[in-house]
Amino acid sequence: MSTSDSDTRGAFPAVAVIDADGIMIGWTRSAEDLTGYPAAAILGRPVTTLLLPGADPGWRPGNGAGLVELRRRDGGRIVVRAEVAPLATARAGESWLVSAIPAADDLSGRTGSLLEALISHFPVAMAIWDKDLRCVWLNAAAANLEDVFPHYRIGRSLADPIPGTDTEAAKEAMRRVLADGAPMIDREARWSAPDGSQERMLSTSLFRLEGMEGRPLGVCSLALDISHSRARDRLALLREASIRIGSTLDVGRTAQELADLAVPVLADYVTVDLSEATLPDAEPLQRLAATEVSVPVFRRAGVASVHDGIPESLWPIGAAVFVPPDSPFTKVLASRRPHFEAVLDTSPGSWLGQDPDRARIIHGTGMHTLIIVPLEARGDILGVAVFVRNANPAAFTRDDLLLAEELVARAALSLDNARRYTRERNTALALQRDLLPRHLSGGAAVEVASRYLPSDVHEGVGGDWYDAIRLPGARIALVVGDVTGHGINAAATMGRLRTAVRTLSYLGLDPHELLAHLDRLVVEDSCGDLDAAGATCLYAIYDPATRRCTMAAAGHPPPAVVSPSGEVTFPPLPSGTPIGLGLGAFESHDLHLDAGTVLALYTDGLIETRQADLDAGMARLGTALAGAAALPTLEGLCAAVVGAIVGDGPAEDDVALLMARTRA
Repeated sequence: MSTSDSDTRGAFPAVAVIDADGIMIGWTRSAEDLTGYPAAAILGRPVTTLLLPGADPGWRPGNGAGLVELRRRDGGRIVVRAEVAPLATARAGESWLVSAIPAADDLSGRTGSLLEALISHFPVAMAIWDKDLRCVWLNAAAANLEDVFPHYRIGRSLADPIPGTDTEAAKEAMRRVLADGAPMIDREARWSAPDGSQERMLSTSLFRLEGMEGRPLGVCSLALDISHSRARDRLALLREASIRIGSTLDVGRTAQELADLAVPVLADYVTVDLSEATLPDAEPLQRLAATEVSVPVFRRAGVASVHDGIPESLWPIGAAVFVPPDSPFTKVLASRRPHFEAVLDTSPGSWLGQDPDRARIIHGTGMHTLIIVPLEARGDILGVAVFVRNANPAAFTRDDLLLAEELVARAALSLDNARRYTRERNTALALQRDLLPRHLSGGAAVEVASRYLPSDVHEGVGGDWYDAIRLPGARIALVVGDVTGHGINAAATMGRLRTAVRTLSYLGLDPHELLAHLDRLVVEDSCGDLDAAGATCLYAIYDPATRRCTMAAAGHPPPAVVSPSGEVTFPPLPSGTPIGLGLGAFESHDLHLDAGTVLALYTDGLIETRQADLDAGMARLGTALAGAAALPTLEGLCAAVVGAIVGDGPAEDDVALLMARTRA
């Protein structure tokens, strides 16, 4: 009767008899299938034939059971669970009966169907690796991870190279456990499929398997998939919040970032409603009509939902949000404490009885759990954030409330920073525009046009300015300048410099003399703090009678000159030192301008970017001027140049452009 190797192992244990001297005196077919030794090749030989080199030659079996590593006839190794019992025989007196099955089979067959079912369906991936780090057994959970970790396959070693799979860390950890026997608990590892189709985060623990003599036989690995752990998702959400929320100093965008981030990880529907103090450009809510049951308190600044079209929202972005006077929203504002309803009370006696529109939406969309958190920063209440679930049947928990509070706290600081920045920028912009000339006139000498573009960078509006000053004798002074820094201080300094230049212009000074006087005034006014009042400036005087244009620069780029034929040049003007250094090193330069010549004065914001220096920017300006020189109006030329260089997006720095075309 013959039985296959796998069937024999699964059905019968390998049985052998060993006499008192350790000689094999009994052998079964199952033992032959297990080790590869037929009875004729093993009977009469010592039991050490089956043991690995280095084992104690005086080995004697004892009562009990344990794991033993055997050497097969083909040179391979196998871990078995051996049970040893004393046996009396007529031939040898006291002998030993040994039964053994592979350790992998022992995990199921020898311990019964209940344990087999438990281990097979255990959600933790279990695998056994021999001393060569070859997988000799694994359960269903480990087999399901083969797409991510291809070495989860019986017979495959961690040393087998597989493209896209790095096992160096796993090999090092297993070898360390085999060497010192100390288990490794909860080691996090990220595994990715070779084709990049999926990624898993596993928490892995390793334990050494030992035989009856304490000899290491292999390693048992336990791997728990924590890719979608709730705690991990919360940490990832907070990590993402620190990166995404407040990425710009824009109030509306920051509010929307909070709403987008919380859906669907925390809630199915989120709104961010802000007070009018946080949105200074919005229409005052006091102008809107209020009733006894509906008061305009907020404006909607952010909203997100898991449902297309956001059916839960009564108001679009920017609209006024009305709330009942006696509602959780007003209570949150008054108490500065969050409102938490694990089960939303929608009964007729609740506050929703005063708000039929909200009640209709709540019942219609299935909202069942609610959190309202105040947006508070630096002692000010900026608004509220509302979190709702309707697609997710699970009610909010106290842990959800803590997570919502943490998200809102981070968003509130970003909103306050954006609010302060917007307020200061608007103030500086208004001041700067008030200080710039409202109506430029070149008189009989030149036709003038100008453009001013405030920057949209975080530093805020700067101190660029331009002016056209009519002088005696039909002459005209053209000036453009750029104050160091941004914000209100820069705008105020710009106003003082513009006034000083206008005053000095009426003294009839040459350009280099005017800049020297301006430099001394700024040094005296700055009280030694030169950086706070530093500026660059280009000043030119054009006399239509002689067609001579005299100019001087204080650390400023030269003007562009467009001839009537369309040729663009940049005169070699001495650059001079910036205003505020007190050096007074300025020189005047004369040009002859034919009738119809265009003179373009500009600040460095027009030509300098993070990717290109001034020379490259001047080349771009020359190309833009040459391409638009044929336009009939100076306003059109001015707009075309700014559009070609800056485009539709925001400028990296303030841009001031002043153009003058000499009259015939």
